[in-house]
Amino acid sequence: MNESVAADQGGQADRAAQADQADQADRALKSKHRAMWALGDYPAVVTEVVAELGPQLVRACGVQDGHRVLDVAAGSGNAAIPAALLGADVVASDLTPELLDVGRGLAEEHGARLEWQVADAEALPFADGEFDRVMSCVGVMFAPHHQPAADELVRVCRPGGTIGLINWTPEGFIGQMFATMRPFAPPPPPGAQPPPMWGDEGHVRALFGDRVTGVEARRQALRVDRFERPEDFRDFFKATYGPTIATYRFVAEDAERVAALDAALAELAGRYLDDGTMEWEYLLFTAERAGA
Repeated sequence: MNESVAADQGGQADRAAQADQADQADRALKSKHRAMWALGDYPAVVTEVVAELGPQLVRACGVQDGHRVLDVAAGSGNAAIPAALLGADVVASDLTPELLDVGRGLAEEHGARLEWQVADAEALPFADGEFDRVMSCVGVMFAPHHQPAADELVRVCRPGGTIGLINWTPEGFIGQMFATMRPFAPPPPPGAQPPPMWGDEGHVRALFGDRVTGVEARRQALRVDRFERPEDFRDFFKATYGPTIATYRFVAEDAERVAALDAALAELAGRYLDDGTMEWEYLLFTAERAGA
């Protein structure tokens, strides 16, 4: 074997090994994400705090009877169930099967018929152009790699179909909550991007580029009256919200850091709480898949 052939084969082996390592790292990262969202009781957050966002997204997407609809990172079906109740043919996909299990029960209670499927938002198991409407309600924003997730949203939407998203903004309350928790949380893995970037219109436009037209993007506020005191918010999210629970677990052995995180979250909530009411800003983004 001459030296050039040997070198080429060695390079191929190195690239294969690097690709395998990257694949293993991605699987490990997704496993952590899946476990994080299974912590606590995220469906309680949906039903008690953000329930109105799902139906609002369904309306913004113009979902109708007979539409083929995909809800990406659907959780327990906050948007998927209202879409199904309109007569749409709905698939609710999520990385965390425990959330889908809750969604099945809720759908049965409401008399909604839809399909529930475990799926990675960055590698959706659906055909190109399969859906008339592709939506995600504060869900796809938590996929660690934004561009692959955006590429998949576009890919599975038919030309002329609608892509609709609701995402927390960086400047709004939930975006600021993540900023508050960041010093207490483990460092993000290489390549992972902050979820609230999906609430920045410029960032989302750049992700989709010229593959979409007719973009409508507006910042709105969710009125939250669930918490009377700042500590009520903090304690509720400590018990129910996966990212918050995971952050507390990371500092659990350090009582001073736990106390500091307690104080920081209460202080943040206090800045937004006014006579028992908070406003949580989000970006409502809709666009048409180009190429119709």
